[in-house]
Amino acid sequence: MTSNSERVSDRPDDLLRLATEIARDAATLITEGRRRGLLEVSTKSSSTDMVTEYDRLSEQLIVERLQTARPHDGIVGEEGSDRHGTSGIDWLVDPIDGTTNFLYGLPGYGVSIAARDPEGGLVGVVAVPSTAELFAARRGGGAFCNGAAIRCSQTDGLGRALVATGFSYDPARRRRQGARIAALLDQIRDIRRLGAAAPDLCYAASGRVDAYFEEFLNPWDLAAGEVIALEAGCRVSALDAGPVRPASVLVANPDVFGPLRDLIAEIDAGIGAGSAATGDPTPHPA
Repeated sequence: MTSNSERVSDRPDDLLRLATEIARDAATLITEGRRRGLLEVSTKSSSTDMVTEYDRLSEQLIVERLQTARPHDGIVGEEGSDRHGTSGIDWLVDPIDGTTNFLYGLPGYGVSIAARDPEGGLVGVVAVPSTAELFAARRGGGAFCNGAAIRCSQTDGLGRALVATGFSYDPARRRRQGARIAALLDQIRDIRRLGAAAPDLCYAASGRVDAYFEEFLNPWDLAAGEVIALEAGCRVSALDAGPVRPASVLVANPDVFGPLRDLIAEIDAGIGAGSAATGDPTPHPA
């Protein structure tokens, strides 16, 4: 384990090892906190956008450990961390992705830690405490769950595809997204709404769902899971076929990807759904 005084090199394997150690410790912290019970629960962007004391404590642990090991890196976290770096490596941290699940004692929440360099996603780690799983990948190195290699599914027909998604906080957008799902539902195997983007991306990477799409995420929701999904063989883009961005993401196995993207575009045109191209910053419910 990396000691508090040890500096970590720029080597991707070393960065991945650091992120893995920190994610495990943060997952332990929030698991023990959940067992003890929550004392501080408040809201952020809306009455359904929840935050707990363990979101803040988890982010504090992660940021302090990253700063100690990598003092010249940038760090951006969901709960307010925003540190400019000079090394060319930036970390994106979601201390509890899926806070609503965490609050209600449901599975599906996780700790997400990613590193980026000027070329894009470099390292991604997502720890899911409720299933004792840790998903990890580095660019060019493959994707793993608890050390075992993972790959996306081989489902080859849209009608057999299990698709995960999520919804915006904004009520009007949720209605449009609901209309989209209603039109999509009889064209696929089924829909899953599990409540956290980072684990959803890992489930697409490991073939537990065949695809995942969502709009109006934040960068820290997407960063780690995107690396893991790409390294597991998924295709990734925005819903409009442009580069993936927090406002619009579609991840799927190569056979499902194109047909699903085309179908969503057709449905959106028919129902007049709002486009992720607006860049609306409103995130999905955590």
